[in-house]
Amino acid sequence: MKRGLPGWAQRLRVTLWTLIIPPATWAAHFLFSYLWAAINCAKVGEFATFPTLFVAGTVVALLVILGSGWIAWVQTRLPGGSAPHEDSTDIDRLRFLAKSTLLLAGLSFFAVIFTALPVVFLGDCR
Repeated sequence: MKRGLPGWAQRLRVTLWTLIIPPATWAAHFLFSYLWAAINCAKVGEFATFPTLFVAGTVVALLVILGSGWIAWVQTRLPGGSAPHEDSTDIDRLRFLAKSTLLLAGLSFFAVIFTALPVVFLGDCR
């Protein structure tokens, strides 16, 4: 087992809860985006020229998703037998959950970016 940050990621126990983190972060960012736009339009009447709070929320969401994806990527590279990993063993279950988490992290990363794009292209609240 490796020492340092990759070793730490390998020692984490992957469960279904870790699988949920990337899409839950995407959903939280989606809710945050709509609340931010609604509150900003109600109070100011237009989007800010550089929405610091919105950019900070988007960066935090992307960092959480990247961290989750990186941990999943480290766990998919654990030494073991060759593919396909379809046996009912602990290491095959771990690889399945890690690969699923990695794919969901990729999807969630681009979904957060697409959720943030209207703030870049839309300037007013009409």
